[in-house]
Amino acid sequence: MSTADPPTGTRSADLRNYAIVTSAYWADTLTDGALRILVLFYFYDLGYSPFQVAMLFLFYEIFGIITNLVGGFLAARFGLKATLVGGLATQLVAISMLALVPAAWLVVPYVMAAQALSGIAKDLTKMSSKSAVKLVVPTDASDTLFRWVAWLTGSKNALKGIGFFVGGLLLTVIGFRSALVVLAALVGTALVVVLTMMRGSLGRGSAKAKFSHMFSNTRAVNVLAAARLALFAARDVWFAVALPVFLRTQEDWSFWQVGAFLGGWVIFYGMVQASAPSLLHRRGHGEPTGLTATWLAFILAALTASIAIALQADVDPSIVLVVGLLIFGVIFALNSAVHSFLILHYSDGDRVAMNVGFYYMANAAGRLLGAVLSGLLYQWQGLPACLVTSVILLLAAGILSLLLPRESATTSRQALA
Repeated sequence: MSTADPPTGTRSADLRNYAIVTSAYWADTLTDGALRILVLFYFYDLGYSPFQVAMLFLFYEIFGIITNLVGGFLAARFGLKATLVGGLATQLVAISMLALVPAAWLVVPYVMAAQALSGIAKDLTKMSSKSAVKLVVPTDASDTLFRWVAWLTGSKNALKGIGFFVGGLLLTVIGFRSALVVLAALVGTALVVVLTMMRGSLGRGSAKAKFSHMFSNTRAVNVLAAARLALFAARDVWFAVALPVFLRTQEDWSFWQVGAFLGGWVIFYGMVQASAPSLLHRRGHGEPTGLTATWLAFILAALTASIAIALQADVDPSIVLVVGLLIFGVIFALNSAVHSFLILHYSDGDRVAMNVGFYYMANAAGRLLGAVLSGLLYQWQGLPACLVTSVILLLAAGILSLLLPRESATTSRQALA
């Protein structure tokens, strides 16, 4: 993928293709969120323990780690269209595996395999879409890059939240099987649109790209990836399994209520994320730097500790969790948006797919760690243990972020001028 500015016609084609990539990413994100809620509640209602439910998503996260590495290499070698089509086709297979087989087949190993394919699909489409931003934004427009990345990531998370809501609603209204058929139809439509409307490969592949280059990252990329791992493990250690199970069993919320709440939270989180550039500028901050990521992580740690203390003090759990999650969502969304900007800022145009793949490999590893700990710790000591672990991981993310460069993209360019 060349760093040279393309001719006007090429740039126009890239923008059109980018719009198609983003739309396909939205479709995959919506179905991914709905599928997660469907699987979580369907199998918990069958009598699976919280830890067993967490294990259903084990391969989803493990293969997400592998996919980001391999996907970054494939995108650099063959272009982003190949990885996008592969992601959508894989998601269609994953949903069909659950929708079109006898109920007797829906045992843990089989469902884990289907979730593994879903994890592959989600990370292929995400890596394709995030990398495409770098290709269509001019190299000297870091403000534009921050806005576009924040908007893309925020809209994705809003749609994932809608997916949570849709999954809970479909499970309540039409049941597990019929809901899966609806999701398969949506993914199939997105796949047809990509195959028939996208022109070219969105970025030029290079035969010189080698898999070993996936690990040849700068210090800033490595540190940011480690901070990302800790950040997302801190979120999912109480959000992935513990929170929905707690609301369902301890607070007696219905499937629909839990799905609507989690979906509403992720939508809100996505809206904040999309607004991150203006929110940070309003607070007097310019372009985000490593220091921005540092103080946001430490604020999150203090907030999560406060939620744990309030629960232990016997404050109404529903009030604590609803209010606490709203504030957590604002700060976490800002931190995540800053990370998403920094990884593209630290990446050269010809290595963007590989660096993004490496970075989201760490993201997937964090989700894996968080999901497993969420089920294990909740089954062992309940939600407070998950929150304490989250605080520890957030402190680790803040400490790692202290090692990131503190100069902005503009300052870096001026120093090189």
